[in-house]
Amino acid sequence: MSIFTIADTHLSFSCDKPMDIFGGWSDYVQRLENNWKALVSEDDTVVIPGDISWAMSLEGAEEDFRFIHNLPGKKIILKGNHDYWWNTKKKMDAFLTEKGFDTISILHNNAFKVGNYVLCGTRGWFYDAEKSADMKVLLREASRLERSIEEGEKLGGEIIVFLHYPPVMQMGVCEEIFSVLQKHNVRRCYYGHLHGESTRRSVTETVGGVKLSLISADFLSFSPQLVEKF
Repeated sequence: MSIFTIADTHLSFSCDKPMDIFGGWSDYVQRLENNWKALVSEDDTVVIPGDISWAMSLEGAEEDFRFIHNLPGKKIILKGNHDYWWNTKKKMDAFLTEKGFDTISILHNNAFKVGNYVLCGTRGWFYDAEKSADMKVLLREASRLERSIEEGEKLGGEIIVFLHYPPVMQMGVCEEIFSVLQKHNVRRCYYGHLHGESTRRSVTETVGGVKLSLISADFLSFSPQLVEKF
């Protein structure tokens, strides 16, 4: 059994939002499917930290979810900044159940234990948030991360955190988020959101005891990254 992760799938089966127009994204859906099937087995778990579908509603995202559901393994998904279909967890769980997408689970104020590892996370927010509205969102996200980790600690095992936004950039640290990671002695954090030129400003090293890894789909050449094999 293994845990994999890949963020920013940006699927658009039911809306006209092709990513192929961007450099490096040519034929990305087929590449993602081929790589996923070559690496992931039905017993594995894949965490997708946000920007999953361009759809504007749950109903609009159905074909994107069907694509994910039909890929091997169990999938744990969390919110990104472009996931406009995101709703209350109750409604999302009901939608997934109604459609029979039983390989997909929502990570939101909760945690999942896989082997001896506990998967936690939230969307996160901008590291340089200053406006009052942004600070309100950031503090809410920090609270959600804390809640997720606390739920994970009840399960027992190594906590591994997944975020959409980077908690650290070369230009600065999102203290509200990063302090939660350090408070709970989190040793590994995976994040997405950055693409193209912006990946050059990413931090992919150990900072303050936390090993940071960028796992945006294009950065990984659309191939899920192994987190742990056990």
